[in-house]
Amino acid sequence: MPSKRELNKMAARPVKTALRKNDMVKVISGRDKGKTGRIIDVNRLTGRVVVEGVMLMKRHVRPNPQQGIKGGIAEQEASIHLSNVMLVTADGIATRVGKKVETVGGKTRRTRIARKTGEVIETKTK
Repeated sequence: MPSKRELNKMAARPVKTALRKNDMVKVISGRDKGKTGRIIDVNRLTGRVVVEGVMLMKRHVRPNPQQGIKGGIAEQEASIHLSNVMLVTADGIATRVGKKVETVGGKTRRTRIARKTGEVIETKTK
C-alpha cells in the first residue's frame, strides 16, 4: 500500500504515454506474455492499463436482485503496467510509438506512427 506521500507524488506527475483507449496491444512480459487485446482503460496517475482478456482475476460476487446481478464467481481484468505492453500495428507487429508533426496550410497536426514500419496509427473506434 503506497503512503500518502507516494500517492501525492503519483498524482502530481501523471505518466506520459502514447497508448490510448481502444488501441490493440501485445503483452511483452508477465504471466500473460504473448497475448494481445484491446485497451479498456488507461490510468495515467498510476501508469497502468486494463487490457481485454489479459490478467484475468476471479472475484466472488454477492447476488443483488435489484441490480440484476446473479452472483457467484466472476472473472474480470486487472491492470498491468504500461511498460509490459507494446502497441500492435494493423499487420500484427509489436512496435514502439513515435510522433510525426506536419504543418498543412498553417495548421499543425501531430500523428502517431509505428517506429518499425513507419505507418500512421489509427485509433479504432466502435
